[in-house]
Amino acid sequence: MSVPNDVRKEVEELRREIEEHNYNYYVLDSPTIPDEQYDWMMRRLIQLEEQYPQLATPDSPSRRVGGRVQEGFKPVKHLVPMLSLGNTFNEDELKDFHRRVRSALNDQPVEYVVELKIDGLAISLLYENGRLVRGATRGDGETGEDITENLKTVGSIPLKLRQPVPRLEVRGEAYMPKEAFAKLNAQREERGEPLFANPRNAAAGSLRQLDPKVTAGRHLSTFIYGIGHLEGPEMDSHAEALQWLKELGFRINPHIKVFKTISGVIDYLNTWLEKRFQLPYVIDGMVIKVNSLAQQRRLGFTAKSPRWATAFKFPAEKAKTKVEDIKISVGRTGVLTPTAYLTPVEVAGSTVSRAVLHNEDIIKKKNIKIGDTVVIHKAGDVIPEVVEVLTEKRTGRERDFIYPEKCPECGTKVVREEGEAAVRCPNPYCPARTREGIFHFVSRAAMDIDGLGPAVITQLLRAGLIHDAGDLYSLKFDDLIKLERIGEKSARNLLNAIADSKQRPLGQLIFALGIRHVGQTAAKKLAKHFGSLEKLALATEEELVAVPEVGPKMAESIVRWFNRENNIKLLKKLISAGVNTKNVETKKAVNNSLAGKSFVLTGTLKNYTRKEAKEVIEERGGRVVSSVSKKTDYVLAGENPGSKLEKAQQLGVEVIDEEKFKELLEV
Repeated sequence: MSVPNDVRKEVEELRREIEEHNYNYYVLDSPTIPDEQYDWMMRRLIQLEEQYPQLATPDSPSRRVGGRVQEGFKPVKHLVPMLSLGNTFNEDELKDFHRRVRSALNDQPVEYVVELKIDGLAISLLYENGRLVRGATRGDGETGEDITENLKTVGSIPLKLRQPVPRLEVRGEAYMPKEAFAKLNAQREERGEPLFANPRNAAAGSLRQLDPKVTAGRHLSTFIYGIGHLEGPEMDSHAEALQWLKELGFRINPHIKVFKTISGVIDYLNTWLEKRFQLPYVIDGMVIKVNSLAQQRRLGFTAKSPRWATAFKFPAEKAKTKVEDIKISVGRTGVLTPTAYLTPVEVAGSTVSRAVLHNEDIIKKKNIKIGDTVVIHKAGDVIPEVVEVLTEKRTGRERDFIYPEKCPECGTKVVREEGEAAVRCPNPYCPARTREGIFHFVSRAAMDIDGLGPAVITQLLRAGLIHDAGDLYSLKFDDLIKLERIGEKSARNLLNAIADSKQRPLGQLIFALGIRHVGQTAAKKLAKHFGSLEKLALATEEELVAVPEVGPKMAESIVRWFNRENNIKLLKKLISAGVNTKNVETKKAVNNSLAGKSFVLTGTLKNYTRKEAKEVIEERGGRVVSSVSKKTDYVLAGENPGSKLEKAQQLGVEVIDEEKFKELLEV
């Protein structure tokens, strides 16, 4: 099938715009469009590439969603060895490093570049003629593993450079942000899967997945910190090289600084000893490098590491405390989770009084008793964890924790499925499972009902006003006003929030139901595939496994969920209340007057916010783009327009005011 010229041009423009927005988001940390618009452009690009396969290219932004499943990882040799760094652990050792550098340079003045040492997985990226051709792990320094397809799913890695370079190999660190790490482990714990010990292990495990789609869902990011091989412009300093890499489209850490003295370096290191815990990612030290590339060449290398760089390792942030008690909580899927209640202690920037012990096996393996003195830290600077028991501190008054044979909430005999570490309450009517299920139902990623926090839900349950999530839609003003700390305004706001949630997309509703093994991505796929909750409820396991993201285990769980009597009652309540159960757009176009037209907004509008103007345009089939090009149809200019107006005038793009805009809307 031949490709129409207008389609070819649209694909080129979509790719250019998507990469520009990736640069703004990941490199400049300054997004210029909302996520919904970005998602629309990506969906449109994928649609066109599927319709015209000859347009698909290896460096298309669409490749970030994950390619085919791989059979294994091939070994690849780095163009230049990826050596490890020598370590320093205190100021005296750092001063010794400085003295060795000065001595080797005959006491020449030295500048140092200081960077955060990201706790992740070292990677190498090779570009030829500006295009990513290979991504690899560090491996043994000489040879790594080819993980190109997985690295292509990481949004902060450019698939195509912003400037042409004949050949370039860069080095950096792939890492998992703290928030993504906490969510991933919570999901794995709920599914009864082994937990990752820290974000570094999670990042490494994510990049070694044979299915790139799994990597794509792990929310990894990168910081690039240097050049391994370059056939291109010459530079004088490491700081200059980093700035150039940023201009090419790589994400560079914003906390890099240059110092002329070792005392300035030491002062900067000390500022990060506590401040590091405020970062959204984990660092385990700082890296100090000689700035001058000429001096780096003079200093050279040892067999294992460069003489011009060293890593300053932060001391592990640990604390001693006592296990005062161990208590069990029951989650929405019935998992019994033990938590150690600790004597409050300061660690990694906050007070810790609890540490989740996860399961019976961990308690036995670490030999934790009630009354023990223990060492704790925060795994990945995020999750409090018992590292070890100080058995020499035992007095004989410590006692073993006996895992319950019955659910502490409903008294049902607990079960442990073969191959799982989790112990579960199998009773679907367990009050704890009901309570936790409602907490999940109203959460932001699910039905997003603002104001329905745990305290309010607990009151509603105790008062007998609700028995499951479906009863939320039957609440009345008089019911709410009787609750503690709920005034008239709060009651009305809560009822409005509940009513608004009826129009949530079907994917959110499916996720809100709390079906075991069904996460947000799978819920969206199920909504798209079946089109309605009613059809999903009747699906067989064979029909379910035909859906991307759904395996046999998930399919079995879905069928079992929809066959339970209490869940059937819940669905009837939701349908009766008018909750959206169809995979349809909640907004429909008023007319199609702007179909295919692209707009750029600039300046302050009198009658619309930017968001409102965008919605009006999209309702009528148009789209809003962030930058002006020859393909832009209109620039809508308000008061105090910026440089976009000048560019529109230079390119001859039609500039309209709000009066002309209204005329277009009414055509």
